[in-house]
Amino acid sequence: MKITTLQVGPIGTNCYILCDEEAKACAVVDPGGDAGRIAAAAAETGCAPCAILLTHGHYDHTGGVAELQEKWPGVPVYLNRRDVYADAYTRQLFPPLTGDVRDYDEGDTVAVGGLTVSVLATPGHSEGSVTLRCGDTLFCGDTLFAGSCGRTDFPGGSMEKIMASLRRLGQLEGDLQVLPGHMEPSTLDRERRWNPYLLQAMR
Repeated sequence: MKITTLQVGPIGTNCYILCDEEAKACAVVDPGGDAGRIAAAAAETGCAPCAILLTHGHYDHTGGVAELQEKWPGVPVYLNRRDVYADAYTRQLFPPLTGDVRDYDEGDTVAVGGLTVSVLATPGHSEGSVTLRCGDTLFCGDTLFAGSCGRTDFPGGSMEKIMASLRRLGQLEGDLQVLPGHMEPSTLDRERRWNPYLLQAMR
């Protein structure tokens, strides 16, 4: 398993390219913009894209999806259905996606070559926020950050729910790698020790 990280889009969202180098397959997690850069980075891995995985539906995590769909026809996009909105106001934050967009939720898995990506429902930053686990790595989106957590004042946000989601992540066994949607990576042990929001959630 190899993971490439890029900062993309208007606010430097972390986009990850998850590769199974043996199977020559990869998935892109949260392509928030700069689709050309993402496609070039994926090509450099020598792996063929098989999925676009979204931790939630905010524009800064989905901004490169449409262009990547044009470059990679037939590659499915995965997004939890709770982050799909119909009203015009909310759709500015959660822009609609078209094409082969598939719902995934708690307990679902997505194969990336021989790798298995498991879906953990972690609402709070948005109603449809998920954390994606592959081996000892957590792609946390905007749920858990290094030393912080995602904001909850957007439509679908809930402080009560994000605290429950943080508690759930904090109770996972092992010192897992934490790859957040913004800022630097961390580890679960480090967050259990120093993150004030996670510490509060675990009480």
